[in-house]
Amino acid sequence: MPTRARTCPTGGGAFRCSPPRIDQATQAADRFFVAALPSLDHTLHHAPFAELTVGTHQLALLKDGRQAFPAMLAAIAKAKRTVCIETYILRSDRTGTLFAEALAERARDGVEVNLLYDAWGSSVASSMLDRLHRAGVRTLAFHPLRFSGKRREIIARLTRRDHKKTLTIDSVVGFTGGLNLADDYAPAELGGGDFRDTHVRIEGPAAAELEYFFLQTWRRGGGAEIDRPRYGGDGRRPDPSVQIVTSDERRRRHSIRMEYLGAIRGARERIYITNPYFLPTIRILHEFGEAAKRGVDVRIMVAGTTDVRAVLYASRSIYEMLLEAGVRMFEWRGRVLHAKTATIDGHWSTVGSSNLDYQSLRQNLEVNAIVKGRELAGALERMFEEDLTHCVEINAERWSRRSMLNRAASWTAYLLRDWL
Repeated sequence: MPTRARTCPTGGGAFRCSPPRIDQATQAADRFFVAALPSLDHTLHHAPFAELTVGTHQLALLKDGRQAFPAMLAAIAKAKRTVCIETYILRSDRTGTLFAEALAERARDGVEVNLLYDAWGSSVASSMLDRLHRAGVRTLAFHPLRFSGKRREIIARLTRRDHKKTLTIDSVVGFTGGLNLADDYAPAELGGGDFRDTHVRIEGPAAAELEYFFLQTWRRGGGAEIDRPRYGGDGRRPDPSVQIVTSDERRRRHSIRMEYLGAIRGARERIYITNPYFLPTIRILHEFGEAAKRGVDVRIMVAGTTDVRAVLYASRSIYEMLLEAGVRMFEWRGRVLHAKTATIDGHWSTVGSSNLDYQSLRQNLEVNAIVKGRELAGALERMFEEDLTHCVEINAERWSRRSMLNRAASWTAYLLRDWL
């Protein structure tokens, strides 16, 4: 699927993306979106930030809920056999209700629909769950709060969350990234919080891999039995250019962290990181510094506008060390930044749910798509450059002169980093 230069309706200038391809399912999803939220008087369909061919995969890079939600609804509307959807946050607000109705419609039509949400992160009304169950949607709350069982199990239920955000359709189409199912991620014109976030649509073998990891979590959590002939995920990686990396098993606990470390160590030209909750391990911080010292252009974008202010204070405690090594630090200003992406040397890229903090790298269930190829890397670099226009760069000299009160607040928050 070749790309060509054009100005997309969601962009702030010219960049490469393909023209919108609006089929009947997409139009139906758009009409449903508008009908569900009548305050909007025009269609929400926008061309993806970029549509790309990588190996045997077709990818679409989706910017914000404005692009991602209609694309996800369109995929759900096309489902013939299965829908598997997983989210950290599911709320009974307008966006959550919108997706619940879309899932219920497919279940009523005979599709096997599985909804997995984190019990701690979500706020779901029993009335919404009842409607889903009546329609035939099977639901599962991950690690509900219970104090029965072995001590290790109780601790795991308290501390280990399902932070993944995935959607797979018929084993052939998948989505992952940073967006949860809540109004915070919906466009401002719909009354949403308009969080700045990034998702990716994957059509190809990696979608089956996403489904496979979903089903592992579903099974271990006690989800309902599946109709196996409907599914195609078996965990294989037939196309190494697009891989799914998770931290949902003990033997894969460090997979995402090791992918980052390997890519950073191998960097020779540039590293562009967007991560809102930036509290990496000492080892990763060291590698960022070493990369900058050997001449790599290391740029890290963090959330200056955030929904978790304690993390911002803790992150600021490590700026000075990175700045002294030659890393360039940028704080996003404006709406809340929630995207988790990286691109290195114009070839290695990732889009996913994992933050660069203790909870994501060592504790929570996370999933990232790792893509090797210049197509997605180029699109992510253009997205990063656009986002820089909303950032303030941290000046090393001024930062070293910040007040003792600011330093104390940062270091106090940093001491609590393992719980943020």
